[in-house]
Amino acid sequence: MPGNAGSSLPAPGLAPGTLHNLFLDGAAGRLEAVLNEGRADAEFAAVVCHPHPLGGGTLHNKVVYHAAKVLAEQGWPVLRFNFRSVGLSAGAHDGRAEIADVCTALDWLGARYGKPIFAGGFSFGAAMGLAACCADSRVKAFAALGLPTHAEGRDYHYHFLSRCRLPKLLLSGDRDQFAPAEQLRAVAEAAAAPTELELIAGADHFFTGHLTGMQHALRHWVGRTCNNAEGLGRGEKR
Repeated sequence: MPGNAGSSLPAPGLAPGTLHNLFLDGAAGRLEAVLNEGRADAEFAAVVCHPHPLGGGTLHNKVVYHAAKVLAEQGWPVLRFNFRSVGLSAGAHDGRAEIADVCTALDWLGARYGKPIFAGGFSFGAAMGLAACCADSRVKAFAALGLPTHAEGRDYHYHFLSRCRLPKLLLSGDRDQFAPAEQLRAVAEAAAAPTELELIAGADHFFTGHLTGMQHALRHWVGRTCNNAEGLGRGEKR
């Protein structure tokens, strides 16, 4: 099983809500992670990716934490991890190689639970997560929170989304300083269906003062997506 702490964890589903600290064996070395254990009969496993390491992003980021809470409400096991160079994770920041860190998390969840995966990420984590998850048939849906289009002098392009038939949510504030609404709308329009765009009025990139609204929007999308068997099926081929 990938992850050098995986074998020390209890059997999946035995302690819903219990938090476990562990390490995953990544391409750049071990990755620090936290698992919120789910129910034994959970339909999905989940992972949430954190924002930019150079901006202080970690698995404990507020947006990541609140998004993970919504997924844990479903009774699913939810994994959060630190990208390479963050916290106790090994390696050096790259800006692109972190896609492989997301793949490590997906592999760990697949090996431990053998369930379809519901994934998400915030900011840089959304960008890295989408790139990894659109190429992985185990992932059935992706929630991109605060997906950046321009940050720190760098443009983010998502041309691959035109081929990604994974159910996708682009959830941002309409005052996101790293993704003007018109730019994010263009990303959504160019992406393959099914793709939903939702802008929270008055919210900035960090959902400051709007975390509850972010959770509410995410919760409703998760519910709609899970109830749409046809929509999830579209994620099988991409």
